[in-house]
Amino acid sequence: MIVFQNLQSAPVLGFWARLVLAVLAVWRISHLLAAEDGPWEVFARLRRWLGMSFLGRLMDCFGCISLWIAAPVSFFVVRRLPDLFFCWLALSGGAFLLERMHSEPEAQPVIIERLSENEKEDSSHGMLR
Repeated sequence: MIVFQNLQSAPVLGFWARLVLAVLAVWRISHLLAAEDGPWEVFARLRRWLGMSFLGRLMDCFGCISLWIAAPVSFFVVRRLPDLFFCWLALSGGAFLLERMHSEPEAQPVIIERLSENEKEDSSHGMLR
């Protein structure tokens, strides 16, 4: 027989488990909306349809969208009103840290410069022909 522990019954373990689950959920939903096409390109089409409107720009910014996603999810972690504000920011911050760890570093652009006349003369060595 498998017994599932109720997350509400163990306050310390329950809180940390809910917090970790909530951070992962906020990251997943925010990443899905901001950076993925989704099944059948639903989210890509939604972003194109929204264009440069307020909601369209919101969906282009992971940090912005994680704030909006974290707001209702914070009710899953805490119930007291004073704790909600800090939980909301912590969930968004945790998701943002995960996104920073996940994102690939931006590729450096390749810059092609002309050789000066002095450099052209120096490159006429026999080994380089």
